[in-house]
Amino acid sequence: MLIDSHCHLEYEGLVEDQGGVLSRAREAGVQGFLNISTKQAEWDQVVATAAREADVWASVGIHPHNADAHADLARETLFEATQHPKVVGIGETGLDYYYDKSDRATQQALFRMHIDIARETGLPLIIHTRDAEDDTAAILEDEMGKGAYPALIHCFTASAQFGQRVLDLGLSISLSGIVTFKNAKDLQEVATTVPADRLLVETDSPFLAPVPHRGKTCEPAYVANTAAFVAELRGTSVEALAEQTTRNFHELFSKTKETA
Repeated sequence: MLIDSHCHLEYEGLVEDQGGVLSRAREAGVQGFLNISTKQAEWDQVVATAAREADVWASVGIHPHNADAHADLARETLFEATQHPKVVGIGETGLDYYYDKSDRATQQALFRMHIDIARETGLPLIIHTRDAEDDTAAILEDEMGKGAYPALIHCFTASAQFGQRVLDLGLSISLSGIVTFKNAKDLQEVATTVPADRLLVETDSPFLAPVPHRGKTCEPAYVANTAAFVAELRGTSVEALAEQTTRNFHELFSKTKETA
């Protein structure tokens, strides 16, 4: 049984048939879903789905693309949103210098605010980083010096050096369908070196469908394809990898144990 540790069930491509999407995933052996938000306007819907579905949990946060539109977001507003019983993570948050859709200083300020709330609540931070390895690592290291907090690099595509820096800080790493792509040799190498107790799998659906579904709308059911590929890379069985990553998910997102 697997957990899809990062999916967007309210996004176009999934929300129109959300019941069918969840049903197909459950039939594929997916026993839990973390429904991720990227802006404040999504929070209510993301949480409502989690409240309705026993095997779905929610995150609340602001994606770096949306930082400019949330530059004045009050810390108390985000903190209060984390108090819902089914909200188990904070994010996704982080830095994206590839698209630069928001001012970098604003991205960094919001990222630090999310970290501060993760530290206070104990809820894990769900981190997006693209073309921003140095600043992401520097902020994570600086903030860890102020007090520990749990965190995850989602949809990991960064360098091995960045991976080691975040692992040294105690973070976990989640692999998406990108790891199955033919041109992802460096990522496949990283996938073999992540400590077993720090590894998760995800779809980031409706994006990034893994082989053999590449080019299609991604669904949480496809986390099974990613898990099978990663298991083969790591020389282990799919069953063992599923058991390990599911355990890792519940250990990191420990609030899930209260609603399981």
